[in-house]
Amino acid sequence: MLLIIFVVFMLASWIVSSQLKSRFKRYSQTPISGGMSGREIAEKMLRDSGVYDVKVLSVGGQLSDHYNPANKTVNLSAEVYQGRNVAAAAVAAHECGHAIQHARAYAPLQLRSALVPLQNVSAKMLNIIFIAMFFGAFMLPNVISFDLALIIIIACYSVFTAFAVITLPVEINASQRALAWLNTSGITGGRSHEEAKDALKWAAYTYVVAALSAMATLAYYLMIFFSRRD
Repeated sequence: MLLIIFVVFMLASWIVSSQLKSRFKRYSQTPISGGMSGREIAEKMLRDSGVYDVKVLSVGGQLSDHYNPANKTVNLSAEVYQGRNVAAAAVAAHECGHAIQHARAYAPLQLRSALVPLQNVSAKMLNIIFIAMFFGAFMLPNVISFDLALIIIIACYSVFTAFAVITLPVEINASQRALAWLNTSGITGGRSHEEAKDALKWAAYTYVVAALSAMATLAYYLMIFFSRRD
């Protein structure tokens, strides 16, 4: 059952990722009004939103764009940072959406940030549990009971699921802020605006798949837990 869940969501993730890359490549061919680069768009959106303490930086990798609340930086991949097209505009504006959320103390973003340390601890605990279960089964009997391991696994996946679910409104809201600003600022309009909306829609699907995967995995372990109580 767990293998089926893994395969299904791995396939779904691959499909969404492929579609996202395909659309990013396609919309990278559509120029935007004014010919601004991703960096210039990000800086303008921040200024227009009254956010002056966030820096826009270039980072390596493809689709590695992100906002870092720890040091208040909008980090854009080279394609987005230098790009003068719809795809670059959409991604740059989306990441600025997160910076604006931070500046406005957007509650779901604050909650997600609060969950980060707990998620990191949960990931480490899960690794320890699976390693302990492996050695317990083959070399070191009674290292940890199955019931205790199951409770810890459920607790960890509960954290993963909470993080994945709360990420959805954070990402959707950032895209809404981005699209509204791109439209009112005149950077996108008509066809280009629809392309920007489509690109961000597929980016959001990656988080939907992650949330569904986390919920399905949690449900699987809960099913095992309750079946052992019968």
